[in-house]
Amino acid sequence: MLPRRSRWARLRCVRGQEERRTIGDLLARARSRYRRLSPVEAHTAARDGAIVVDTRCREALDGDGRIPGALHVPLSVLPWRADPDSPHRDERIARLDARLILVCAHGFSSSMAVASLLDLGFSQVTDIDGGFEAWSVAGLPVTHADH
Repeated sequence: MLPRRSRWARLRCVRGQEERRTIGDLLARARSRYRRLSPVEAHTAARDGAIVVDTRCREALDGDGRIPGALHVPLSVLPWRADPDSPHRDERIARLDARLILVCAHGFSSSMAVASLLDLGFSQVTDIDGGFEAWSVAGLPVTHADH
């Protein structure tokens, strides 16, 4: 007797997806769509007019520091703030040709967020390889809140 397939396995089969994708697969596919920047490249691009968008939570910003001049847009609302057609857009970043550099803590969730913005039609979006941690280790500017 063959083992009974789970409901999700049957749904994947119906949709033509025989194999499950892992988060590693999704991350690799997302990153294959654009070129990531080193922290130094991101710093140079920001000085040349690119907008750094920090997607970390407020606690991380307060605890670990902030990239001077970066906009804070939490990851959970980024697509709504960036989409030019969203009633919740942030005019500072809601242009499909905006030069955006996303940064998260370690450079993983920002890669997935870049893929989402590419799907929305953005053409000049990337992220920082290694995230804020790599930025900080590289000795680039970081400001800390006064406690």
